Amino acid sequence: MNLRPLTTKQLMSTDIVTFPVRPLDSKDPTMTATTAAPVTLDIAPLSGSIGAEIRNVDLHQPLDPATVAAIRQALLDYKVIFLPGQHLSPAEHKEFALYFGEITNAHPVVPGIEEHREVFEIDYTKARELYGVAKAPKVDRTEYETSDKWHTDVTFVETPPLGSILNALVIPEAGGDTLWADTNAAYEGLSQPIKDLVDGLTAIHDGTRQFGRLLQAVGKGEWDGKEFTELTPVEHPVVRTHPETGRRSLFVNPGFTLKIKGLTGKESDALLQFLYAHMATPEYIVRYRWEAGDLGFWDNRTTMHYAITDYGDAHRVIQRVTIKGDKPF
Repeated sequence: MNLRPLTTKQLMSTDIVTFPVRPLDSKDPTMTATTAAPVTLDIAPLSGSIGAEIRNVDLHQPLDPATVAAIRQALLDYKVIFLPGQHLSPAEHKEFALYFGEITNAHPVVPGIEEHREVFEIDYTKARELYGVAKAPKVDRTEYETSDKWHTDVTFVETPPLGSILNALVIPEAGGDTLWADTNAAYEGLSQPIKDLVDGLTAIHDGTRQFGRLLQAVGKGEWDGKEFTELTPVEHPVVRTHPETGRRSLFVNPGFTLKIKGLTGKESDALLQFLYAHMATPEYIVRYRWEAGDLGFWDNRTTMHYAITDYGDAHRVIQRVTIKGDKPF
């Protein structure tokens, strides 16, 4: 496997982590690591609370159940993990995702690529052309700009994805990094009175502004086996409980959260703006510099992310597969 050179910081922070695990049945993605033969992963944490690289796993080879369990535990521990230099095909990309659960359609509205309906591709050059950004900067760019806002994937449906796995195909020579925020750490960083306030609140999420026009163009969308012709707002708790770890995380995001139920517009806006600014505190964030062939896997239940569009007209292409999740509680 062709791995990038380690920085001094990474060399200092690299850990050989041994996970004692029992074999994991990939058909039951809720199972977590407990006991049995140890599996050693070469893990390099990328910040104090979120993000790590795993360097000694070759995803072109079948993974044994203990290794799958160890990777899953690393995801729970670090919230977003990276496996550099994998260069996976769409079929291999899907095969890796299936170790962790059932995979969804590519997207509720956007069709998948040919022959792989579960693979969501974003070619940012084509996106600029599609929305007229390159030639007409004054056009409505809301749909094109969805990815370069803080967001958690597909929270505008009843059952948002458990996680997302991104395959970096074409990466600019400079720019195009992605940020992830640890929304569990952000929740824990709130004062107790603010925790008491947000714990009992419900937020309304809606994808119409971002994907409404596209849904009209394609005619119908699909999620969880159900077809639809319009996007209907859904409700999720402002603070959700992680179904595997029991940890609490803020579950609102600027991309798809419309308002907080029961508050006035002014109250909702003020509270959401405070929470968004708090969630984006640098101490809760990891920034990743992609290289072509890298694979990133994040826990959608306890993160939000921001794809930085600081690369001008340079070419950037990624593919993403999402794993079926449950209804937040």
